[in-house]
Amino acid sequence: MRALLLINPKATSTNRRTRDVLIRALGAAVDLTVEQTAYRGHATLLAGTARDKGFDVVAVLGGDGTINEAVNGMVGHDGDRPALIVIPGGSANVFARALGLPKDPVEATGAVLEAIREGRRRTVSLGLATWEDGAIGREDADPLTPPGSRYFTFCAGLGYDAEVVRAVEGLRGAGYKASPSRYVHTALRHYLMTDRHRPALRLELPHRPPVEGVFMAIVSNTRPWTWLGDRPVNPTPWAGFDTGLDMLGLRRLGPVAMFSVIHQIVGERVGLPRGGHLVHVHDEKEFTLTAARPVAFQLDGDYLGERERVSFRSVPSALQVLV
Repeated sequence: MRALLLINPKATSTNRRTRDVLIRALGAAVDLTVEQTAYRGHATLLAGTARDKGFDVVAVLGGDGTINEAVNGMVGHDGDRPALIVIPGGSANVFARALGLPKDPVEATGAVLEAIREGRRRTVSLGLATWEDGAIGREDADPLTPPGSRYFTFCAGLGYDAEVVRAVEGLRGAGYKASPSRYVHTALRHYLMTDRHRPALRLELPHRPPVEGVFMAIVSNTRPWTWLGDRPVNPTPWAGFDTGLDMLGLRRLGPVAMFSVIHQIVGERVGLPRGGHLVHVHDEKEFTLTAARPVAFQLDGDYLGERERVSFRSVPSALQVLV
């Protein structure tokens, strides 16, 4: 088995010594070629050439952003695709943990090596977001994905959550480390500045009346949406890699409404959040969110600028993962 290992040298939870250990461990099991990513979008370029270069597997040591880039490079080509190996190296590692992998990269590598020995693979769906206004706000958009579209592995968001992602990315650019506590602090601080009186979003579903007055929309390809340390955050607890897309929309952002939602979605609870101010979508093949004004947009925790119309589609059986 030939494997291409993509390493993000700036990954949050690894260092050079750990990376060397993981490279030796993988190299003992497969014919391994190692590449380091050097800039945003580089993993998309490298993963996009993997099939033509004869690689059977693309392994990624990095966070959710690097994994998303690699997946977009792999799935952006027709025909047989290499399988994916995920080794968590970021701060949240939502996709890896949703697959059931340990959050520790060394332990996760052990699980991956076991999957290689046993030939164990899992087929997962992906989400595809398409927007009509191109890559507004992103001069460094991935060069190998079609203009105005991108696959996502676990989540997308429009509105308040994407505004928080944008703010944290700004802090990371200033040298601050991303962590659960920083996300919480940023979310609380940003909430005080959010306009809670002008809902911007409209949900459009095939064969159903549109839903107006949505402040914030969380689109999920699986669960959880994210993690607060070891605590899963589950706004869409019925979402999964074997179904279509789910969504939770908030039609109120007042303190009482927000506290009610947070109380219901944080932790091990598995019930659907309840409240008259909530909008639920489950196992849908496609739907569209339109905005009365440009709103912040994120995919897999990566801020993608402001959008006025985004369509979401489930792509079943899109990817094989060794896990």
